[in-house]
Amino acid sequence: MTSSIQDMTTLTVAVVSALMPFLAFGVIMIFTRHRQKLSAGISLAAITISFLSAVFLAVRSWGMKAPVIFTGQWLISGDIIVPVGVLIDPGSLIMLLIVTIICLLVQIYSFEYMAGDPGFSRYYACMSLFAWAMISLTISPTMLQLYVFWELVGLASYLLIGFWFEKNSASEAGKKAFVMTRLGDVAFLLGLLIVLVNAGNLGILEMNSIEPGKQMSPFLITLSAILIFGGVIGKSAQFPLLTWLPDAMEGPTPVSALLHSATMVAAGVYMFSRLFPFFSLSPTAMTFCLGVGTLSMLLASTMAMVARDIKQVWAYSTISQLGFMLMGLAAGGYFAGFFHLTTHAGFKALLFLCSGVFIHTYHSNDMFEIGRQGGRELKIPMICMTIGAAALSGLPPFSGFFSKEAILGRLADMDNPFWLAAALFGAFLTAYYTFRLIFIILFPKEIQKITHEHQDHKGYWIMAWPLVILASITVFLGFFDLSLEHFLLFGDHYMGEHHSWLLVTALSMASAGVILAWFEFGRKKSSQAGFVEKIPVLKELFEQRWYMDHFYRWFLDNIIYKLISGFCVKNDNQVIDRGLDAFANGTKQASRLSANLHLGMIQYKLITMFTAVFLLALYFFF
Repeated sequence: MTSSIQDMTTLTVAVVSALMPFLAFGVIMIFTRHRQKLSAGISLAAITISFLSAVFLAVRSWGMKAPVIFTGQWLISGDIIVPVGVLIDPGSLIMLLIVTIICLLVQIYSFEYMAGDPGFSRYYACMSLFAWAMISLTISPTMLQLYVFWELVGLASYLLIGFWFEKNSASEAGKKAFVMTRLGDVAFLLGLLIVLVNAGNLGILEMNSIEPGKQMSPFLITLSAILIFGGVIGKSAQFPLLTWLPDAMEGPTPVSALLHSATMVAAGVYMFSRLFPFFSLSPTAMTFCLGVGTLSMLLASTMAMVARDIKQVWAYSTISQLGFMLMGLAAGGYFAGFFHLTTHAGFKALLFLCSGVFIHTYHSNDMFEIGRQGGRELKIPMICMTIGAAALSGLPPFSGFFSKEAILGRLADMDNPFWLAAALFGAFLTAYYTFRLIFIILFPKEIQKITHEHQDHKGYWIMAWPLVILASITVFLGFFDLSLEHFLLFGDHYMGEHHSWLLVTALSMASAGVILAWFEFGRKKSSQAGFVEKIPVLKELFEQRWYMDHFYRWFLDNIIYKLISGFCVKNDNQVIDRGLDAFANGTKQASRLSANLHLGMIQYKLITMFTAVFLLALYFFF
């Protein structure tokens, strides 16, 4: 009886955590849309309850030895039963904590950042919609249920990216994000259908326990895994569908912090971790994922080296770090990849929110302009952003150092040294472009003194407190790596080979990146132009995102519009339309002939009868 009561409590708390933001969304859109502060209060109250519920579940389930699942019948068609429910395990609990705490801090921060915006209530309604979809995705027990909320997360992302839809650039960015992520989702759905047809079940636990050769052949496992990974490519902005994420910075900065650093784009990596045993059944699929993650990490790093928009630098960094997480997972490091997802959520949200304070204060996204106007005078954002930058660069003792070392350790255990070499080179590039931004703001070549009173303003502190909390998480989270590994692996611990040289090498690469950035952007006599910017061909290549958008434009114009659409238009005009026109003209002529035979003129009828009789006589008598 006690166990039953405990299970019901867990289920109730999990459902409450998911449903509260949805209720807030409905109430705001229907009843309180014209009352801005009340709308914000409702949304904040809902996400606070969700966060407290997540904490309760984590404390209650800490040290659990097996997943806890609750399912009920959702749809029934013949012998097919589609379940719906809740899956509570270490991975979902940690992700639930990440989603709720980031959502809560971002909503608190937004109260000042979005103050005075005409769409203030709509903003908080969309934030609640996103929180509901993301929380529900996190605790889904089946891939079908996860896919439903996966699409709702995409819808919420579209609404928030294009929040300022009056701007054409924001509207176009929202559409671009929606279309490109849907391309990945088509492959995702096809992969799920292959599993459903062959294994007969889309439960997460059941998919992870598939036996090759019995339920699915190795070929089908590989094919379905690669197709499912297409959803990761779209949602987590990996090669070749990575160009939508930098453009998505057209949305408000808190949206960038929430969706495009800590939660929404991380949903792809999270989904990969949910199906980690299933992906591990196919070495080919894992190698494919490793290659995509590595390529995305390196390409995005090069793009960040020449960007001037502070939000776009962090956007490219997000793509790169998501690729780094996928490298860890695809190398067989479940904890390494998931731990970097956890630490990245904290320090990348911190970096975006710090950037939001600068943008809110100086009304510019250009890092050079922010530095020129005295960005370093904003002490709390500057200190917090430096902490986040150090974590992103993998410098000790910040959280990113521990999670990056875990991934590098798994890559070092692989037979092929190429993957480790690529990761170390990526660590160098990351430290370089990250501290390029920091030094540009800290040490501008010219300073335009502008007086800002924001430090004494109440609104400044509303935005500052979330920064302090995230900075504290960034500083201390890494020291809990062993506890988190013990929890995530149900008490097990990965005993890999210890590489003492790797720590020195990784720190040397990161330090080299910081030193080069200091030499080019920090010292007094620096020109604040990087070595890449001095090579026009490379600068143009990186600024144009390796011409990927140009290729997409060419492909759409010449293959989709001219070839495929042109063929369809030609077929419609010359085959379908002409066929219908011929049929209509034939009917018209037949109608005229029939009408002439019924004009009521006796001579026509007599002639017709005489001709018929004459022809019959010829046939029978001659």
